[in-house]
Amino acid sequence: QVQLVESGGGLVQAGGSLRLSCAASGRTFSLYSTAWFRQAPGKEREFVAAISWGGGSTSYGDSVKGRFTISRDNAKNTVYLQMNSLKPEDTAVYYCAGPKAPLTTPPKEGYDYWGQGTQVTVSS
Repeated sequence: QVQLVESGGGLVQAGGSLRLSCAASGRTFSLYSTAWFRQAPGKEREFVAAISWGGGSTSYGDSVKGRFTISRDNAKNTVYLQMNSLKPEDTAVYYCAGPKAPLTTPPKEGYDYWGQGTQVTVSS
């Protein structure tokens, strides 16, 4: 079955950086777009970034544009989220997600598989 496993979260001071990883298994990774979402306590899940199956197309949520970068290494079945200039409001559980359909860039609500999440805490 499809598995997505996030890693790389932790505690960082405001202004610092972290790199999250999402390791995928269970299908041909290079055929599927992948996205990052986050959810802070008491808030709705928020779209962070997405990348197409080949890596040629990316998109970002407004709150992270210019600070976060999504990338992928299809040889390693892994997607990354480089987070720079972190702010306390970036504190959340970050989730990796993938769609059922290959070779598509789904809308934000079109992701079917989810990882368990990794906690990111930014202190002020």
